[in-house]
Amino acid sequence: MRGLIEWALRNFRKKLMKIQIKKLREDAKIPKFALIGDVAMDLFSNEDLVINPGERISCKTGIAIKLQEGYAGLVWDKSGLSHKKGLKTLGGVFDSNYLGEWFVGLVNLDKKEYKIEKGQKIAQVVFQEIERPEIEEVENFDSETTRGENAFGSTGKF
Repeated sequence: MRGLIEWALRNFRKKLMKIQIKKLREDAKIPKFALIGDVAMDLFSNEDLVINPGERISCKTGIAIKLQEGYAGLVWDKSGLSHKKGLKTLGGVFDSNYLGEWFVGLVNLDKKEYKIEKGQKIAQVVFQEIERPEIEEVENFDSETTRGENAFGSTGKF
């Protein structure tokens, strides 16, 4: 019973996460949820750019974000840009102790150049609570799994 009470206290008394956003340039756009129920907030470009095929860039957002300690911002592709235009995000982990401008790494995997316009959606960010595990170095694991050390393709094609 005690474990259930501790679990309930951890999960039902959580405070709403707060973030602070600072515009570094007047014309920067603040991240926002496009629709009710969205998991991620859209991030916007603060510059006009052209990305050639195979090229990598760091796109300015014109904003800095301060996260609560224990949280991280995880940057992901916009599905339309990735599926239709071949733009893929690179890197994309923002720690709570980083207070500088947020840049979004992008690579163009398409065969055509892609033009990014200032104010355009370029990526999305999910804010997630982060666990800080206790590390224990071991010579052997304390139990086995059915998968073991079987790697790529180990579960079969179908």
